[in-house]
Amino acid sequence: MIRNTVASFLCVAIAATAATTLPAGRPAPNFEVHLTQPNGVVTPAQYKGKVVLLALILTTCPHCQNSTVMLSRLQKEYEGRGLQVMAAAFNEMSSMLVPDFIKTYKPTFPVGYSDRDSVLKFLGRSPNDEMYVPIMVFIDRKGVIRWQHLGDDEFFQHQEQNVRSHIEALLGPAPGAKKGPAVSKTESPKVVVTIDPPAKK
Repeated sequence: MIRNTVASFLCVAIAATAATTLPAGRPAPNFEVHLTQPNGVVTPAQYKGKVVLLALILTTCPHCQNSTVMLSRLQKEYEGRGLQVMAAAFNEMSSMLVPDFIKTYKPTFPVGYSDRDSVLKFLGRSPNDEMYVPIMVFIDRKGVIRWQHLGDDEFFQHQEQNVRSHIEALLGPAPGAKKGPAVSKTESPKVVVTIDPPAKK
C-alpha cells in the first residue's frame, strides 16, 4: 500500500520525535496572515524589534485550540517585555472558520488565515512532507527564526514550560532583574571580583 502524504496536515497527540529545530541565522521569509476581524493583513516582519511567536493551526484541532488558550495567557504576561503572538489557520475554508474560532476562544493576539502552500514555503517544507499541528515558530527581535516545532515534536510534551523557555531566552532578562556578581574575565569563573568604593576626600 502506498501512503499518500501530499498536503497531509494532522492534529495528533504528541509522539516522541526529534525536535524540528532550525539553525540560528535563518531570516524569516515573508508571510501574510489575513484577518477577518477587522479585515487586513499582519506579518511577522511588521513586529520586527519584538519577539514573535507564530502559531500555525487548524481551527478544528483540539490541540490547536488548547494552545490558543495557553498562548493568550502568555501574550498578556509577556507583552510588556516585547512578545507578540500571532496565529494563522490553514485548514480548508479557514477564512469562514476563523471568525467563530475567535468568538469561542477569544485570543489576545491576532488570529487570521493563510493557505497551505504559503505555510509550506514559510516553513521550508516539501509538499510531500507529512505535517502535524500545532506548529510553533519563534522569531527573534531581528526577524530571524530561532526554532520551529511541528506538532509531533516532543517539545509539546511539556508545551507551556518549553514555550516559556524559548520566550524567555529570546526576550532576555526582565527589566529590573538583578544581575549576578561581576566575574573576572581573566580568572576562573568561580572567582568573584569586587571593587572597593573610592576613598572619601
